[in-house]
Amino acid sequence: MSRDPRHGRGARTNAGGRYERFVAEAFDDGWTPEEVRPLETIVTPELAKSIISTNASPDISFEQSINPYRGCEHGCIYCYARPNHAYVGLSPGLDFETKLFVKANAAELLEAEFAKPSYRPKTIMLGGVTDIYQPIERGYGVTRALLEVMERWRHPVSLITKSQLVIRDIDILARLAERDLVKAAISVTTLDRRIARVMEPRAATPQRRIDSIRALTQAGVPTTVMMAPIVPAITDNEIEAVLQACAEAGASAAGYVVLRLPLEIKDLFKEWLAEHFPDRAARVISLVRSMRNGRDYDPEWGKRQRGEGPYAKLIADRFVAARRRFGLDKPSLPLDHTQFRRPLEAGGQQDLFAEEPAPLRAVAEQRAKFEHDK
Repeated sequence: MSRDPRHGRGARTNAGGRYERFVAEAFDDGWTPEEVRPLETIVTPELAKSIISTNASPDISFEQSINPYRGCEHGCIYCYARPNHAYVGLSPGLDFETKLFVKANAAELLEAEFAKPSYRPKTIMLGGVTDIYQPIERGYGVTRALLEVMERWRHPVSLITKSQLVIRDIDILARLAERDLVKAAISVTTLDRRIARVMEPRAATPQRRIDSIRALTQAGVPTTVMMAPIVPAITDNEIEAVLQACAEAGASAAGYVVLRLPLEIKDLFKEWLAEHFPDRAARVISLVRSMRNGRDYDPEWGKRQRGEGPYAKLIADRFVAARRRFGLDKPSLPLDHTQFRRPLEAGGQQDLFAEEPAPLRAVAEQRAKFEHDK
């Protein structure tokens, strides 16, 4: 059994974020051996003030999103959300995977937002930053509570995940799909379990993700496969194999993003490369820079997702050809925004003594537990 406390985690270090005034570095003084302790996952409930985030980025396919969790226990080394942990004084490294925050009142806030007379429905993406079905969702159930609100109000929703836990909510998703109110995306970055184990240590295995695609499509939920990211010299050779496996499982569309290394991620990723792929680390970074005009990252819209240059074009050409070959180039049908209605409009006046809606009961229970634990 490994004595390395980082076993099962993605990042190799816990360097401070870019806003820290002081930097601390551990070193071995040769005198007293440090006690080896496993890294525990610490979850902090928080009461958010708002829940729907908006963006105007021209290279993002959604305008509204909800992220019920901050930090992600999946520990994907490439995760572009890691730098966000620096905003709360934590490390984008191991802290990002072990010190998590849950928006316990997410469903309640969503109900309040929908109830505003000025609200106009637009598709809401669940996720897009950290995974909505990461392991702590099993206990907190915030994602399911949000889906229950979406169903009650008949609001269009899309989601992305790399967890098989999405199958737990297939009952709600199937009913939403019958009304053209939902579509899903499953992230499949590799079919190689050995690579997945070190690159995405606590995420579902590749086969379980493909099984999730199969289950969703059989339930009538339109499902896209996202190969995000494609990692040069590590997973780029699998483009055709990944798309074929997902197409055979029922996926109807496919998209991709090339590896992005903004802010603290560049150093975290290089540390990871040195430990797990020392034989090709230099090659990986060289290819990344060839797509980023000689830099580790180019944040310019339109380039940050796909890169540029000969290597980026090679990936794009291969992906387009494979998508066409396996029938994953079907047009994405828009979700129906016309069915949105306030629950009372459908059922008349609400009984003054009616039982509180399930999502709000769940939130109240979590809040009571939080207050008790304090």
